[in-house]
Formats: sequence, C-alpha cells, structure tokens
Amino acid sequence: MMPDLPGYMRACLHTGKLAFLAILVSGGIVLQILACALFDNWWPMLTVIMYVLLPMPLLFFAGSDTSSLLSESDSSWVNATKFLTGASAIGSIAIPAILKHAGVIGWGALAMELSSFFIFVLAIMCYIRIGGDDDYSVL
Repeated sequence: MMPDLPGYMRACLHTGKLAFLAILVSGGIVLQILACALFDNWWPMLTVIMYVLLPMPLLFFAGSDTSSLLSESDSSWVNATKFLTGASAIGSIAIPAILKHAGVIGWGALAMELSSFFIFVLAIMCYIRIGGDDDYSVL
C-alpha cells in the first residue's frame, strides 16, 4: 500500500502517526497528574518510578536486537530482560492497587491510575506497530 503513494503523502502519514503517539502519551501523563491533583493526594505518583524503570532492562540488555524479545531465547540476558520488564509492568499495576487496599487513595484515583497505565501500554503497542511498518524504527 505504501509504495504506490507519493512521497509527500507518506511523509504526512508518518507525521500523523507521530502526532497520534504524542497525544496518547500526553493523555497518559495528564491522567497521571489528575489522579493526584483532583484528590489532593500525591501518593499515586509512586507509579512514575515504575514508568521510568520499565524501559531500562530493554535499553541495557536488549540492545538493538529486539526480535529476540518476542520469541523463545536461550540467552540468559534476554530472559533477564523479559523478567525485569514484566516485574516493572506488574509493579505499575500493583502500586495503585496496594495504595487503594491500604486506604491511602480512593476509587477515583485508582481508576485514573489504571487508565493512565493502559493508555501508556496502548502507546507502546502502537509505537511497536508503527516501528515495524516503516524505515524509521528506533528499536
């Protein structure tokens, strides 16, 4: 589909995809801040630590070959990367749930935190899909 489009049209589509990703990430950040500001409780910002830690194993251990992350691998570094990334992702869901269970945050803050997490996950999945479609793949 893409080769038969003119160059300016492809550039416009790439720009639109990047704008969509920027809107998704901005929406996730806004929900994260609103979960704290609306309820006058800044404890939900603890999940930001997990958002920062989440890509670190991929950056340190995976390198430029991310194809091994989606398949079985005998490499202990790839397995460690998968484990640490999964633990960080679970922590992003667990921290708001634990805060709610302890009575530190309310249901509204929990809902906003979890919706922020799922918007971030959607943005990451769209980035991976977009990265596989064109020549501008960073990973």
